Amino acid sequence: MIVNKSALPSRYLRAEFLSKDGYEIVVSSDHWRLNKDIAFYPVDIDKLIGKEMGESFRQVLAIYSETCSANHARNTFSWLKLYFEFCAGFELFSSESLISYRANLGKNEWMLSTIRAFMRTWTTLGYPGIPPHSMSMIEKWKIKGNEKGYAVQSMCPENGPLTDIEMDGIVSGVIEGFAEGRIILRDTCYAMILSMTGRRPIQIAALKIKDLIKVGQKYFVNFPRAKQRHADWRSSFAKFEVVEDLWVLLQSQAEAVRLAFDEAYGKPLPQKLALELPLFPVLGNYDSKRSLKDQLDGDFLHARTLEVAEVMRGIKETIGVISERTGAITHLNAYRFRYTLGTNLAREGKGEYVIAEALDHSDLQNAGVYVKNIPDIVERIDKAVALQLAPLAQAFQGVLVLDESKARRGDDRSSRICSSGGNVGTCGSYGFCSALAPIACYTCSHFQPWLDGPHEYVLEGLIAERDGVLASTGDLKIASVNDRLILAVSDVVTRCKAMKGDSADD
Repeated sequence: MIVNKSALPSRYLRAEFLSKDGYEIVVSSDHWRLNKDIAFYPVDIDKLIGKEMGESFRQVLAIYSETCSANHARNTFSWLKLYFEFCAGFELFSSESLISYRANLGKNEWMLSTIRAFMRTWTTLGYPGIPPHSMSMIEKWKIKGNEKGYAVQSMCPENGPLTDIEMDGIVSGVIEGFAEGRIILRDTCYAMILSMTGRRPIQIAALKIKDLIKVGQKYFVNFPRAKQRHADWRSSFAKFEVVEDLWVLLQSQAEAVRLAFDEAYGKPLPQKLALELPLFPVLGNYDSKRSLKDQLDGDFLHARTLEVAEVMRGIKETIGVISERTGAITHLNAYRFRYTLGTNLAREGKGEYVIAEALDHSDLQNAGVYVKNIPDIVERIDKAVALQLAPLAQAFQGVLVLDESKARRGDDRSSRICSSGGNVGTCGSYGFCSALAPIACYTCSHFQPWLDGPHEYVLEGLIAERDGVLASTGDLKIASVNDRLILAVSDVVTRCKAMKGDSADD
């Protein structure tokens, strides 16, 4: 198809432009970097649709890249390229090609919405190449939306919402890993922000120190909003209230960032400039020859969004939390925490508006999936069920010992862990611990339960307490708060029986 260049509006025939996030792009280049995280490569476009048509395509794509979010521009390029590849043998944007492509997409018909929007822009800007009858036809189509919330609806154990037991194990594992020096401060902050706020990685990577806000005795993180198609980077925000523990952790990260930049800068930064520092910076990108203020205006010193996913993969292996549903290490990604937050709110009876606000959605189209698919908490965990689930969950983290004499610190009477039914084991830690014994001990790696300890007595007490709370409150969420602990005690009971059985066989 021949494109008449003289018919194109001169203002859109540009050789280069700035992306929405301020990155300079040469239109004819085969590498378009839109921001620190997102780039794409229109290298084969001319081969697919011809050089002249390709020039028009790049000009329209430039409009998307400078006015829309980088993610939306990249997705638009991807969906159009798939259509171009399909069109071999068809005239581009012909009715025949669009009808055939629609049939080929099947459940992915929603991708046509992006193609239709791009065709509208192409036509509106005056570029030739879109047959009027094709535009008229596709405008009349009622295109189905993409499937919402499959992972939530299916309660997928790999990618869906986390159970309370899994969530408890993850948070406990991260805290313990940080305390033991196995997880660094920065990575701990990533994990705890995700688990406690359900925010997207792109929002976390965009945080600055000034986004940590204290109002009276309340603590907030002022998250930059994401997935706002035409909004500038860090142009709109949504405050999220957090607990003091997370606030203190983030303040430690902020202080570490200040000190690192003070050293790189050569002297303490002015307070106003320090507040503009990224909470999760890439210090190696700092150029001491350029104005720090100018560098802080864009995203150049902020961590890549992909770093959050990379960190969570590492944490998954470090803490190795076993899922009671699969018996395998629990898969961790940012969206599982979002799904979990939405699911828990729905389980508490919250409506679509509350869920949409908590997840920072701009509309209700995705919030409804949580309300319609509320998962059940195990209503009753009796002794038999607990003993059955325990080997899968592996919530017990300590080491079973024959008796007190075989335990680390076994000669120290103050290390004994007591219950109302008698001594249950030994604490192997030499540090101070303010946790509630013996309840908290069964999920602690320092706990050394004795083979003949009254573990079944502890288990029966926990189950009775769960039943009592459920009967008095009718709230499964509250009643199930110790479910992972119940599984840990059950695991100890099972191991004791197995060890005693082996001893009897000998």
